[in-house]
Amino acid sequence: MGVRLNYSPKVVGKQVYGSLYDCDEEVLKDTERLKTIVTNAAKEGNMTLLDIRSWKIGEGVSVVAIVLESHITIHTWPEYKFATVDVYSCGAHTDPKRAFEYIVSELKAKRYTMKEADRSSEF
Repeated sequence: MGVRLNYSPKVVGKQVYGSLYDCDEEVLKDTERLKTIVTNAAKEGNMTLLDIRSWKIGEGVSVVAIVLESHITIHTWPEYKFATVDVYSCGAHTDPKRAFEYIVSELKAKRYTMKEADRSSEF
């Protein structure tokens, strides 16, 4: 049996996630603005927005967007100027890194961590 060197996975899964520090506290509190940011991030990442929900938790906000290709989430802690972001997409046509970087910019994070995971099928 030979080894397949060049293959295309049946499912292309790309995940970009991280922590954002020293963000704009007012943006982190603003539910409607965060929903707009997530909506625009989906466009930036070439994803199809299906639904978006948000919850106010104290001063913080959680936003969850379901995209045809998977999801985008933001969870905020304004009192610490901190947020976590997760952009996961299935589909070679999407760019979750671009969507993540758009969110970083809009939250005005002074520093952040970003990790990437390949969640594609093996074959």
